[in-house]
Amino acid sequence: MPKAASGKPLKKSASQVDTTTKQLPQQARAQDTFELILETTGHLLDEVGLEKLSTNLVCKRAGLSPPALYRYFPNKYAILRELGERLMDLQDQAVLVWIDNGGLNTSTFEEAVESHQLLQEGVNEITRNFPGNIFVLRALRAIPLLREVRIASRDMVAERLSDAMSKRDPSISRERYAAAARLTTELAYAAMEMVLEEPERDAEHISTEVARMIVRYYAVLKDD
Repeated sequence: MPKAASGKPLKKSASQVDTTTKQLPQQARAQDTFELILETTGHLLDEVGLEKLSTNLVCKRAGLSPPALYRYFPNKYAILRELGERLMDLQDQAVLVWIDNGGLNTSTFEEAVESHQLLQEGVNEITRNFPGNIFVLRALRAIPLLREVRIASRDMVAERLSDAMSKRDPSISRERYAAAARLTTELAYAAMEMVLEEPERDAEHISTEVARMIVRYYAVLKDD
C-alpha cells in the first residue's frame, strides 16, 4: 500500500474502494455461505441501521470467520451493492412484467390510475419484503459508490417505458418520453420510500395519489 511522507499507509479515496463481488460461488456449500452473508446483512440492517453495519458484525452474527466473508466481498459496500442490485432487479422485473402485460393499455383516466396504483403497490410490497429494505434504498441513494446501481435501474426502466409509450403514441418524440419516464420513475421511488420510512401513513392513499400525478402528467404531455 502507498505510504505518506510520515510513513503511514495512505487511505483509499471513496472512488478507489472496490464494491464488486470478488468471486461468485460455484459449489453448493459456497453458495450457501454467499447467501448467508447477504441474508444476515439484510437482517442486521433492520436491527442496527446502515451506519453501524460492519463486516465484523456480519461475521459474528453469521458465525463466519472474516476470511470466509472476504473470499466474496472485500467490504460492506460490496455486500450492499449486491443487495442493491438484487432489490433493483426485483423491482425492475415487476415493472417490465406490468408493461408486457398491458399496464399502459388503458382507455380512461380511472383505468390508467388503477393500473399505475397496482404497479406502485406491487413494487412497494416487493421492497417491503426485502431484508434491509429501506436501508438498502438509502445506501443506493446516499453512498456515491452505490448510486450507479439505482441510476442504472432507473434508466433501464425509463428506456423500456419510453419504448412502449412511443409505440402507442408516436406523435411525441421518444426523447421526450424518455425524459418523462425518468422523472416519473424518480417520483415513484420517492413515494415508495415515503411508505417504507413512515409506515404510519396511509400507504394506499400515497400510491393512489402518485398514480394520479403520473397519469395527469402524461396526459398534459400529450396536450403540449
